[in-house]
This record gives sequence, structure tokens and C-alpha cells, in this order.
Amino acid sequence: MDSRLDLERLSAASCSEAASAGHPIAVRGAQSVGASAASSMDAPPMEASMAESVYKVIELVGTSDVSWEKAAKAAVERAGHSLRDLRIAEVVAQDIVIENGTVEAYRTKLKVSFKYEGGS
Repeated sequence: MDSRLDLERLSAASCSEAASAGHPIAVRGAQSVGASAASSMDAPPMEASMAESVYKVIELVGTSDVSWEKAAKAAVERAGHSLRDLRIAEVVAQDIVIENGTVEAYRTKLKVSFKYEGGS
């Protein structure tokens, strides 16, 4: 059984539960992101054509006034406008912006990997 979860089938509440339990959640074409207790950034998933590939990992912070899931999705989708071949996103931190005792924003910090296409 595949231990990865598809965020499109999860509600925000069940996504938070999955993240708390340490289940990895796959990014599919910069559409979904999720959390993992162990770092999946150290080694992207193996593929037959990946023998000599190099991946760069960057950190992003997404914000939303609705949820951490929407904040993560916003970060990945925005990065997808300028970066090609996004592979994995890992939630590394979540926090809330509080003003006058009220939640103003949800912030999700992600590590995102993409295929490195450096010059020769």
C-alpha cells in the first residue's frame, strides 16, 4: 500500500491529522503539497530516468487567511509560475499571525525541490 496521500481527497482537517501522523503527501505537478515527519527532501523519489539528475531545494513561505493547506498550495502554485519540474514539497513549519487576539493569517513554510538545469 502506498503511504503517500492525495490532498485532493482530503479535507483540511484530515490533512492536518495526516501531517500530525507523519504521513508523506505527494506534490503532483505543483497542485498538492503536504507534510512529512521525516525529511523527504534528502532523496527525491527514484525514477528510471533519474540516474544522473540533480535537484535543487528551496524554502518558501505561503500565507492564507483561511488555512495552512491553502497557504502551502499558494506557495507551490506561485513557485510553479517561474520554476519548472517541481517534484516534492515538504511542510517544515506552520504558524499563525495573531493581531489583537485574533488569527489574521496562516503561514506554511515549505522545502520545495525542482530539477536543476544548470549550464554545461
